Amino acid sequence: MCGRFAASSSAEDLVEFFEIDEVAAPLPGPAYNIAPTDPIAAVLERVGSQGRRRLLTSLRWGLVPSWSKDPSGAARLINARAETLAVKPSFRKALAARRCLIPADGYYEWYGHTVGDAKPIKQPYFIRPLAGGPLVMAGLYEFWKAPDGSWLTTATIITTAAADSVGRLHDRMPMVVHPDNWDAWLDPEFVTEPTALLSVPAAGLEFFAVSTAVNKVGNDGPELLTPSSPVVE
Repeated sequence: MCGRFAASSSAEDLVEFFEIDEVAAPLPGPAYNIAPTDPIAAVLERVGSQGRRRLLTSLRWGLVPSWSKDPSGAARLINARAETLAVKPSFRKALAARRCLIPADGYYEWYGHTVGDAKPIKQPYFIRPLAGGPLVMAGLYEFWKAPDGSWLTTATIITTAAADSVGRLHDRMPMVVHPDNWDAWLDPEFVTEPTALLSVPAAGLEFFAVSTAVNKVGNDGPELLTPSSPVVE
């Protein structure tokens, strides 16, 4: 699962890194404790009169399928299992034509430490690419039309079974898209086995304990990524 993450890259850096053609909406600022239903930066492509355009835009985290009666279930669809994308009604249409990239510094997981008969202590850990640089997570997005005619654009992060390096923290992890596959993944007209374009970070991931301050959604700031001694070793 990926239920909380950090993303601090500037719009300028993202435009250069992803070779963006257009910044399509005001972007959220740097955030170090992104939670479900928060705005997130995402890269996607749309086909119009000018051909394919690569856009950097803001989406709301937590997918609302186009057929939903209301957006209240979005927090339950922050992740999509790669193994069932093609068959789940909530995700299969987005997989066919609405794929995106979600850049992050890394993400958080919690591990329960038990001391004797006491209640387990939930220690947060931050997980990031071992080689540095952004974690380019694979995502899907959808458009939902509200009864008043306004539009809501939402996204989900695709996950898979965790690699051994982080498997002790949680059994799921975000999938990524290698730069060689960005064009095909983002192409809304590419429909031939898009899941074959997904992978886990080739250089692996590292993780370290961070302050329990991240447990409170309202806390934010780069200090949340400072390595900390675990509450329990």
